[in-house]
Amino acid sequence: MIKRAITGKRLFVLDTNVLMHDPTALYRFDEHDIFLPMIVLEELDRGKKGLSEVSRNVRQVSRFLDELMLQAGDTEAIASGIQLPTVANNDTPKVSGRLFFQTTQMIHDLPKELPGQLADNAILGIVISLQKSNPDTTVTLVSKDINLRIKATVLGVHSEDYFNDKVLDDVDLLYRGSAELVADFWDDLNRLESWTKDGHTYYQIEGDIVKDWYPNQLIYSPGETNAIEAIVHSKKDSVVNIKLLHDYRKDNHAVWGITARNREQNFALNLLMDPEVDFVSLLGQAGTGKTLLTLAAALTQTIEHKRYLEIIMTRVTVPVGEDIGFLPGTEEEKMTPWMGALMDNLEVLNKTDISGGEWGKQATNDLLQSRIKIRSLNFMRGRTFLNRFLIIDEAQNLTSKQMKTLITRAGPGTKIVCLGNITQIDTPYLSETTSGLTYVVDRFKNWEHSGHITLLRGERSRLADFASENL
Repeated sequence: MIKRAITGKRLFVLDTNVLMHDPTALYRFDEHDIFLPMIVLEELDRGKKGLSEVSRNVRQVSRFLDELMLQAGDTEAIASGIQLPTVANNDTPKVSGRLFFQTTQMIHDLPKELPGQLADNAILGIVISLQKSNPDTTVTLVSKDINLRIKATVLGVHSEDYFNDKVLDDVDLLYRGSAELVADFWDDLNRLESWTKDGHTYYQIEGDIVKDWYPNQLIYSPGETNAIEAIVHSKKDSVVNIKLLHDYRKDNHAVWGITARNREQNFALNLLMDPEVDFVSLLGQAGTGKTLLTLAAALTQTIEHKRYLEIIMTRVTVPVGEDIGFLPGTEEEKMTPWMGALMDNLEVLNKTDISGGEWGKQATNDLLQSRIKIRSLNFMRGRTFLNRFLIIDEAQNLTSKQMKTLITRAGPGTKIVCLGNITQIDTPYLSETTSGLTYVVDRFKNWEHSGHITLLRGERSRLADFASENL
């Protein structure tokens, strides 16, 4: 099967779901070798048809494999292993591994309870056979399927999850978007200056303590005395300019009739209303006000300030329970059942004067809905949005690749807001550390035109708050 010794290296056997999840997994194992069973190629062939993200990934895997086969040239070279290219970040050459295919029938003994007709069990048998034929090599099965990894462990087969798409080792390390100042913060600064410009108060501070701050990070000092809420306006090494925030908790600063109820909501509204911040991500549990605040800011800037032409709202259509089948109508009508959160929040925002009566309420509702477009993710490829306020709801269910596809749709003058709760992920094979929402929060934190805040307090109702904490 494998004609060269691979002592000192590891041999990774890839399950089909790894390639379906990340087509570039073929190039993610550095100097180690990869083995693809024939059953994996058959499963890839069955999954190539369709318009889903998985089908697109399968087709991309097939293209990668076709390029590697052309590189190998003949059958003998394929049997000896195809040299895998490496993607190096510097000029230092890296040693790459080889890709092996199953080219012969592999005899393997499995317990009677695991018939070889099942694809997972066939892969397990191949891994056991590879272990016996390569005793000096650590053979590892890589799969996103937890049950397959459990069966592998029971049979004494070393198995691992696919970790290359993991953004963080621990979700607790995720950037929160705000920082609390220590009690003696102002005493430890090397320099402090202040000035006023265009109605805003700025401070320039210098000190080692600010080196770890990020652009547009929200900083605050709690307490009644010397309390401050500000945003990092610009940063260069240990010198930072901060700008005091608008207080949207006051009625005279209400956004479309909505005021902030806590510190984090005030931070969120400052980011949402800032025209210099092109990308905003809001994380939080159910009831923290993510959608309501975003819609209020979007309507104010679209209808009152005329900063954006319209509001576009989209989300991934992953059902919580059983699917209800095909939905009739146009694209917008099909998406309407998925946009219950939008309709619920529009009812809150549509507070017209009582003197207007039902006619006035309906007229205002028609105006709001005429400026809000509901779009499906399935039709986003190739589009460019100019001067739009794009809201991506339930973004925790998107992969990093899907998130990249959506964000790169932004044209000049477009603002993108991602909303989500990474503890409520419904997409298979996604976790808190691999979600596309986690991915963009981590990758955008150093960009001067992006902002992030994690909303902490629920403001929906005392019943919802109690359920979130105790259920």
